[in-house]
Amino acid sequence: QVQLVESGGGSVQAGGSLRLSCAASGYTYSEYSMAWFRQTPGKEREGVAVLTRDGATTYADSVKGRFTISRDNAKKSLYLQMTSLKPEDTDIYYCVANRYPFCTITYWPDPNYWGQGTQVTVSS
Repeated sequence: QVQLVESGGGSVQAGGSLRLSCAASGYTYSEYSMAWFRQTPGKEREGVAVLTRDGATTYADSVKGRFTISRDNAKKSLYLQMTSLKPEDTDIYYCVANRYPFCTITYWPDPNYWGQGTQVTVSS
């Protein structure tokens, strides 16, 4: 049973930084593509960053140069380092896993597995 638990969210001022973490369990972590999505209830979800099992990364244009996705297969963990945060980055951030090895920001097929989310709030 795939379990993903996010942590590290919080409130920061614009220009600040946060590091999100995701602890994975219940599956062979190294074989999965991993990603961070964000979504506010009532709005469409947005892919933020994707990291495949082979190390390929893709980012949403809105976060390129500011966010960095990384993973530690030994610790079964996924990270998102967020810098130069903007109020428009305010959202619930989700850690997501996918068995497909060639995922990108624009191609993230079903099925996939989601954590419970962590709130990020950026004030101006």
